[in-house]
Amino acid sequence: MAETLWQLLCERGVQIHVAEDLRQRLERGDRLRVKLGMDPTAPDVHVGHLVVLDVLRAFQDAGHTAVLIVGDYTARIGDPSGRSETRPILSQEEVEANARTYFDQVYKVLDPARTEVHGNAEWLAEMSAADILRLLGKKTLQAVLQREDFAARLRDGNPIGAHEILYPFSQAYDSVAVRADVEIGGTDQLFNLLFAREIQEAYGQPPQQVAVFPLLEGLDGVRKMSKSLGNYIGLDEPPAVIYGKAMSIPDRLTERYLRLVSRLPGEEIERILRLEPRDAKAALARRLVERLHGPEAAAAAEEEFERRFRRRELPEIVPDHRPADPGDLVGTIVELGWQPNRSHARRAVEQGGVRIDGRRARLSDVLRDGEILEHGKKRDAVRIRVG
Repeated sequence: MAETLWQLLCERGVQIHVAEDLRQRLERGDRLRVKLGMDPTAPDVHVGHLVVLDVLRAFQDAGHTAVLIVGDYTARIGDPSGRSETRPILSQEEVEANARTYFDQVYKVLDPARTEVHGNAEWLAEMSAADILRLLGKKTLQAVLQREDFAARLRDGNPIGAHEILYPFSQAYDSVAVRADVEIGGTDQLFNLLFAREIQEAYGQPPQQVAVFPLLEGLDGVRKMSKSLGNYIGLDEPPAVIYGKAMSIPDRLTERYLRLVSRLPGEEIERILRLEPRDAKAALARRLVERLHGPEAAAAAEEEFERRFRRRELPEIVPDHRPADPGDLVGTIVELGWQPNRSHARRAVEQGGVRIDGRRARLSDVLRDGEILEHGKKRDAVRIRVG
């Protein structure tokens, strides 16, 4: 089991620190505490998270303890990783509402009986001002400002909020609080994870080993999949939405998605990749729905997509549209030019001339990312993009 886990880490991992130490601990049969941190900045866990969640599940299956940190405190600061500007500060109510949605979603992958879950407010919210000063005193400001995103902002003259300096310290203290042996994350988290090693040593703990994994590109095929960018496939989205979003990714990403998040055997992936590009992507879409909702839902989602697109009930290529206000269905219809004014648009909805993902639209509907908005007998259609 240790050899299989080590092989997975080597195949999937972009960097491992310190690799030899981790390999030896696995071979000795040490039982490790493996940490993964996730900030609830939006309600949905997305398919990009499967890259690290699958690795965490592999540690569980090898007998190690998965320690999931839901950053109900750090989300209020905002992770500056990869950001060219300061994130908006979320309210406590927003963070708590988002955090409540995380557990059912991550347990689509993790075994709840073998998962230790913490909100980092457990320890961070209890720290006194003196505790925070002692934590900040463990490293220099220069060390924090060396991180690439901060350095780029300084170079470009973009502001850095003073509160953002707290993020790497707070995230690092999570590792101290749970006595992490290993921490995993995306490549954008490398600075934070290595910084945690130094903070652990400053508190007299052995430093954690660190493994970082690829970032999965989102639906736009360029930027990483992200809740804040709106280019994601949510784990808890309806089967038809997951299938449709997967079919909208660029063909060149099919292989990457298959290898990183399908959990299919290598020989099955190779078989799929020998298919025509569209058929290969359909196999990927079916597999994602199957993973998240089961085989019956996958078959139904595929049939619905085939009915609406391949049988020409809708064009196979549907243009994207980013509405000015996703909560204003009537306004969206007017801005698309489908109706000349709001009264005509309202009448079209009330008379059943507007559909969202194949169902009759209601005036109260809020448009969601990836949904297909259709209008009229000519079947005008756009794919909604939000975020």
